Amino acid sequence: MESCFDFAQCRKNGFKVYVYPQQKGEKIAESYQNVLAAIEGSRFYTSDPGQACLFVLSLDTLDRDQLSPQYVHNLRSKVQSLHLWNNGRNHLIFNLYSGTWPDYTEDVGFDIGQAMLAKASISTENFRPNFDVSIPLFSKDHPRTGGEKGFLRFNTIPPLRKYMLVFKGKRYLTGIGSDTRNALYHVHNGEDVVLLTTCKHGKDWQKHKDSRCDRDNTEYEK
Repeated sequence: MESCFDFAQCRKNGFKVYVYPQQKGEKIAESYQNVLAAIEGSRFYTSDPGQACLFVLSLDTLDRDQLSPQYVHNLRSKVQSLHLWNNGRNHLIFNLYSGTWPDYTEDVGFDIGQAMLAKASISTENFRPNFDVSIPLFSKDHPRTGGEKGFLRFNTIPPLRKYMLVFKGKRYLTGIGSDTRNALYHVHNGEDVVLLTTCKHGKDWQKHKDSRCDRDNTEYEK
């Protein structure tokens, strides 16, 4: 993957991230607006593409389910028309959903070229180690920040925090993601690793109910 990323600008200017200007008439869902705002509000942001080490599209790529109202049409041609695209080199693409019901796939609907993919629920077969980024599937209602602006200057090692890992979500008793989520209880210890799941997903969840569902639902709803 070394040939897919040009480190020259990073060595020259440091780790700077450029966000493409929003194109007139293009819709951007609130979730993706929050992603872009977080980047633009960080110390790594630059408004000068000539200083950038990493590029992020303003075109909304989070939801690539064709049945979704947030789905952006003609994304392939829109991306290819960007003069800085360069076949995706030094670009990072964010994606939460891809494919559509009932046959969900990991196809985002356009050629990402040499771009890195920051994606939720990415399979081990398609994940490219040391290149792609696995991200959590977050709700559109999830707050963008935890309150007041932080003033982190240095990373603390070991980190000063109570929890090492926290997850709360639906189990998906069958289908894509079910094997992983149904096994989360193995690493849950209720102390620094807290993984809470509910079986209540979809209309037919009770038909697929397993022996852990009642216990998991109770813990989830506390």
